Amino acid sequence: MALILVGGILLSVRTGFLQIRRLPLALKWMFSNEEDGEGEVSSFAALCTALSATIGTGNIVGVATAVTTGGPGAIFWINLAALFGMATKYAEGFLAIKFRTVDENGHALGGPFYYIEKGLGKKWIFLAKIFAFFGVCVGLFGNGTFTQVNGISSALTNFFDPNSAQTLTIPYLGTYTYTVIISSIILTVCVALVLIGGIKRIANVSQVVVPFMAVIYGVSVFVLILTNITKIPFAIKIIIEGAFNPRAITGGAIGSMLIVMQRGIARGIFSNEAGLGSAPIAAAAAQTKEPVRQGLVSMTGTFIDTIVICTMTGLSIVLTGAWQVKNLQGVQVTTYAFQKGLPFSAQFASFLLMICLVFFAFTTILGWNYYSERCLEYLTGGNQKALIIFRWAYILAVFIGPYMSVSAVWTIADIFNGLMAFPNMIAIFALNGIVVKETKAFFAKEVKEYAYES
Repeated sequence: MALILVGGILLSVRTGFLQIRRLPLALKWMFSNEEDGEGEVSSFAALCTALSATIGTGNIVGVATAVTTGGPGAIFWINLAALFGMATKYAEGFLAIKFRTVDENGHALGGPFYYIEKGLGKKWIFLAKIFAFFGVCVGLFGNGTFTQVNGISSALTNFFDPNSAQTLTIPYLGTYTYTVIISSIILTVCVALVLIGGIKRIANVSQVVVPFMAVIYGVSVFVLILTNITKIPFAIKIIIEGAFNPRAITGGAIGSMLIVMQRGIARGIFSNEAGLGSAPIAAAAAQTKEPVRQGLVSMTGTFIDTIVICTMTGLSIVLTGAWQVKNLQGVQVTTYAFQKGLPFSAQFASFLLMICLVFFAFTTILGWNYYSERCLEYLTGGNQKALIIFRWAYILAVFIGPYMSVSAVWTIADIFNGLMAFPNMIAIFALNGIVVKETKAFFAKEVKEYAYES
């Protein structure tokens, strides 16, 4: 976390806080494609593929966990991590296009392994391979399968069988609800049907599902906030105060400001994945020839994922007091907030949240499969037999995910996230000079061309 945060601060300062000054331009370019750019999918589709991997359980379950264990102040640190993370995500998107390659089949290949190899030199290939190996592990055992599938099965069980009344004992495995068993089968089939189609099918599904579900979730939380609008000043007050003086807000339950920072920053990084090196793998497939342009589009992913969606989730939890209700964990906290804060029946409110979480997590499973396959493709030199075996192993991991304990799932995910981020951040630090120099040159050229046209 320290490495990622320091990297974000360094890039923010060196680019003159580009993530703030150029955000309007980035949002504009997000929807406009380059007609003559190389690549497999549009910039918007590449962004949606990246968002499909980031908008998931972290936005709903992760934020709830951060607020309940770190207090409302965690929301402040989630956003601060995202602000600096936007600069990191910009650099990742920039380097993805700067150092990508296009193979003989027309596939655009890029990501940390390529900007490590081509940017740092052949002697650093070992670092690229380390990144690729842990990228495969994160997809197969962490962000891509176990955490997301656990989130889906928990949400479905919480809605259909909250008291775990209907159960089945599986020999050598344990006792599980029918909801978990049925959901694991249906989810596995749905994932398999999409993954067999490759990147273009993943991108097609993502650019339809991600915006649609983000709008539904955003509108739902907006209605919740609007319904409780008189409480907003008080909520903002306790978020700010809780960030720097947690004892005053939590009554001593949270003893240290460092704990609040850790909870907020950790969940923020998990949610937007800035610094992990995952998003540039998707960005490399974008139909563009300008690294700066794609860097700006990439950083909007962190803005949408964390500063918009995570903040809305956190605010709804604080407004309704859900973070103070005892014996609630994870998705139960956000469910309580929806049930109490929305002007609908409790049943409909929990159904709405369940649908959003299921589709968010589903698209994350798809996005991380793409990342993992690209990592494996780099490790094996594009061996198709290895990719097919991995794809079925990934589908198997989706099937067994619901039967694992939640604590084990999140521990595995955090470990592999850190191992994956380390080589990527080394490359970001080493190549930040190129990012800064070419970014300044690009905008200087833009100013000159504008002056000439005027």
